[in-house]
Amino acid sequence: MTPRRRALLLLALALLLGTLAAASMRRREAALARALGPNVLVLVTRAPVAAGAPPAEGRPLLRPLPRRYAPPDAIVSATRLAGAQTAVPLPAGSILTASVLRSPGAGEVALGPGERVAEVVAHGDPRAILPGARVDVLVTREGDGSRAGATVLALEDLEVLAAHEAPADPSPTTVGGRRVVADLRVRVRDAVYLAAAQTFAQDIRLLARAAGDRSSGRTGLSVDERLR
Repeated sequence: MTPRRRALLLLALALLLGTLAAASMRRREAALARALGPNVLVLVTRAPVAAGAPPAEGRPLLRPLPRRYAPPDAIVSATRLAGAQTAVPLPAGSILTASVLRSPGAGEVALGPGERVAEVVAHGDPRAILPGARVDVLVTREGDGSRAGATVLALEDLEVLAAHEAPADPSPTTVGGRRVVADLRVRVRDAVYLAAAQTFAQDIRLLARAAGDRSSGRTGLSVDERLR
């Protein structure tokens, strides 16, 4: 093989490898975009806000964020801030969510030793999940790629301290049904579990109990994709 033909062959090979690498990069970028979902606009503070202060002091503005990383109860309209106060101090760059806001004059929750307030965004009937109601928590785990995740009765007989209907999520990948934002009275271990489930679980669902129903003992009941 002459040096000229060898050079042409190497050039053609380099062009082919470059084309394949570019195609692979485009596929990875497309897969990443699908995983992250479309951008949504959320309100983000530009200045720190003290606890109990109006969130407007943070000079919030709308910024795009991949839907995968946007909190389910993120505030997307400044009209939701009217008359509200921050429940906790917020540093600059904080995403404003329903869980960090409270209405003026809202009373403090009386908690017993070892109790915590866990805020969750879950599917549920907002007509039945009201302050004072008691609920069970179903958690559907993410699958491992080879099989779907199972649904488990994770917690039973939790008291609802506060609740309101969550905004509808237009994402096509979101499980259908109405959603609620609920504050639940839980033990520390359960608060940690719910925080992890909110981040990693495929779905969380609250089931309202009948008035006076305090039965328990089915925690851990699990059903997989075979419905058994």
